[in-house]
Amino acid sequence: MSRNQPEPCPENRQSRVQNLDTNLVREPLREPVKEEEGAQEREEVSEEFFGKLLGALGFAENDTLPAWWQGWPPRKHVRRWRDDLGLSEARIIEVAAASRRTHPAPPDGPKALDRAMERAARTVTAPASGTGKRRKRGTSPTSPPSAEEMARFYAGMVNGDGYLPPSAISTQVRELLLAHGLVTPERLRERGVL
Repeated sequence: MSRNQPEPCPENRQSRVQNLDTNLVREPLREPVKEEEGAQEREEVSEEFFGKLLGALGFAENDTLPAWWQGWPPRKHVRRWRDDLGLSEARIIEVAAASRRTHPAPPDGPKALDRAMERAARTVTAPASGTGKRRKRGTSPTSPPSAEEMARFYAGMVNGDGYLPPSAISTQVRELLLAHGLVTPERLRERGVL
């Protein structure tokens, strides 16, 4: 409660709010926030590379850039394409040029190119001895599992005691399991499949 008078008058100050400067309880100083681990190890985007990227996007060297392409934020965004998505500088420029060929106007900012860069990061070219088809990163060039391998996999789910989602076993898989003799019709009924 304030110790000041409820009505202002010449004797009292105009403010009826208590002076909190006399508060003896102080918050401790906060420790400075540490920079992101490894942030100093990352290389910044060079002016030469950023200039090539802008050129691939259709900006002339002496043009005034739109606000979205000025300052450090777009460079930080481009660095993420390189560091987080694993794209090389040449690949970034290649994707930017391809984007420009399909869109008549330059993009409003680097965020407009995120999807194209993510697609480029997900696909890698097949080896030179291949047929030139693309495959997704992280997938092996092996063939899909055989019917017997699939049947063993699903039989483990049905014969096990773990949770079996109702939609896990389709009619085709059920017939495959019965044909290979890996499960019994009774077990399928117990598990709610049949």
